[in-house]
Amino acid sequence: MGITVEAKPEITSFEVDDANLIEAAKILGTRTVAETVNAALSEVVAIRKRVEAMEKLGELGARGDFDEFLDKSSYRP
Repeated sequence: MGITVEAKPEITSFEVDDANLIEAAKILGTRTVAETVNAALSEVVAIRKRVEAMEKLGELGARGDFDEFLDKSSYRP
């Protein structure tokens, strides 16, 4: 992505869209700007990980790794 992040910046300053911040705080149940930004970042990371997991499952399914489960007689008495 071309993003460089320092290990631990001393001070971070940036412009935030107030309407989006307020809406995000409502959705996330956060109270401060820092809490909202951190929660939103965590949510983005979690979503990406879920998407990657679903893509991996799709690849496994396309490869036929779950085909044995289609035949219910193979795992039910």
